Amino acid sequence: MQGLFFESDTTVRLVLRFLVLLLGFWTAWRSGRAVAENWQGYGTVVVYAFGLGIAMRFLHYSLFGGPFISPFFYLVDVVLLLAFAMAGFQARRATQMVDNYYWLYERTSYLSWKKKD
Repeated sequence: MQGLFFESDTTVRLVLRFLVLLLGFWTAWRSGRAVAENWQGYGTVVVYAFGLGIAMRFLHYSLFGGPFISPFFYLVDVVLLLAFAMAGFQARRATQMVDNYYWLYERTSYLSWKKKD
């Protein structure tokens, strides 16, 4: 593939890394929204983030030759995925609360709501 689309192998690796990160973050965001959609709690989001962390470690191992069993990198992956999953959860929960209980709550930002006066 070298020379056909990219000038060097390092460019291909950078594009693949970007796509893997985009895929992981998007998946975490969507899983957080799915948990909120089913009216489940934060604990389920954490469990999903740990599972996605294993999947991301496997992708880094299989595509880039990184270490598969590395507690430090696994923790980094889980923390980043958990941040995106919690943001997706909170965004969806805010929309649910404002839409379903419109007489009680009003939106204050994309991620929050408050009681109406």
